[in-house]
Amino acid sequence: MGRPQALEEAMGYVVLALLLIVGAAAAVAAQRRQGGRAEPVVAVAVPPAVPDPDPGPGAGARVEAERWVERLGTGPAGIDAAGDKAAVQALADATEWYRAAKGELAAGRYDAATAAAVEGLHYVRAARTALRLDPGPVLPGLGTGAVTARDGRVIVADRTYTVSNRWRDGVTPYYYAGGVVAGRRVPGGWYSAPWWNPALAVA
Repeated sequence: MGRPQALEEAMGYVVLALLLIVGAAAAVAAQRRQGGRAEPVVAVAVPPAVPDPDPGPGAGARVEAERWVERLGTGPAGIDAAGDKAAVQALADATEWYRAAKGELAAGRYDAATAAAVEGLHYVRAARTALRLDPGPVLPGLGTGAVTARDGRVIVADRTYTVSNRWRDGVTPYYYAGGVVAGRRVPGGWYSAPWWNPALAVA
């Protein structure tokens, strides 16, 4: 065999060896890449927020009624009537209206509960006025008339009472928020006797 042929055969072996080495290296690299490859990120669908159930058409009235009833419940806190007859009477009336308001609220009559609570707060305001305290914020009207003159007369159940638009100790110390008595509208104001409470009414 001549020298060129032997050299050619040797070069062939070298090339084959190199190809085998490169192929093996490529296989190892591919295997390593396969083993260390991170798992693909799978997007997780986030469900949309579930809206609150429909509170219903009466929810606003209920919340409003609860607010007024709670306000009336805390209204007398810190008020010391100190034996003042006008304040004692007004706070007693406020307590009665609080009970009525809670009853209406429990029965689901929200408008009636609100009306009762607001009326009760008028009596709390009257108690504070009688004790010469800050009467607090102005309240919604009750839809009834109010006394506009300082001194007047009102006949209720065939009895005449002095009525005024202001508290006057010994003259008009008792507050009435106003309403309908025996089919007749009686104005809100300060009266000479608590005729609406027979147990406390005086001649």
